Amino acid sequence: MTRLAAFVIVCAAIIAGTTVATAQSFYEDFASGGAPLGRRSQFGFFGSSSGSGPVARTNVSFPGNFAPGTIVVNTAERRLYFVTGNGQAIRYGIGVGRDGFRWGGVHRVTAKKEWPEWTPPAQMLRRRPDLPRHMKGGEDNPLGARAMYLGSTLYRIHGSNEPETIGQAVSSGCFRMVNDDVIDLYNRVSVGATVIVKN
Repeated sequence: MTRLAAFVIVCAAIIAGTTVATAQSFYEDFASGGAPLGRRSQFGFFGSSSGSGPVARTNVSFPGNFAPGTIVVNTAERRLYFVTGNGQAIRYGIGVGRDGFRWGGVHRVTAKKEWPEWTPPAQMLRRRPDLPRHMKGGEDNPLGARAMYLGSTLYRIHGSNEPETIGQAVSSGCFRMVNDDVIDLYNRVSVGATVIVKN
């Protein structure tokens, strides 16, 4: 057998194994809105948008009459801004709602939770009866490392076990972040903070 033939066989085996493993893990949930549950990114569980790339966390100029501590979500940009004051904000990359699940309005952060548990709402279970009825917090939970709850809605700003989906319109209305970023935001945000969602 030639070296080229051996190389082709090895590559085919790797691709086939990856495809099977990926197919087995494709199971959707409310928070991911279609992203597979429980897979790890090639960057590891936590992932990071803090280094480089289109969703890198960064300090930016942010003019406007917003009180420090306000969160402004720009759905079209797929960016979240935490206002620090003096015309400045911290910009984070986020995943947003897919078609039919985007929304706008003003709410307040009503609760904050570390490694939140997840219970799919009834309407999601009607659409997806294969989903678990409840998941404890942890690395496989689609809400990720932190969650900030918005008003009395089912919407949250939360982490993700699918960091590669950040910057995409894939959720069921929640705003997802890589875990490194949601932990950073969580440590800055107070319960009662205003959240302005621009759709």
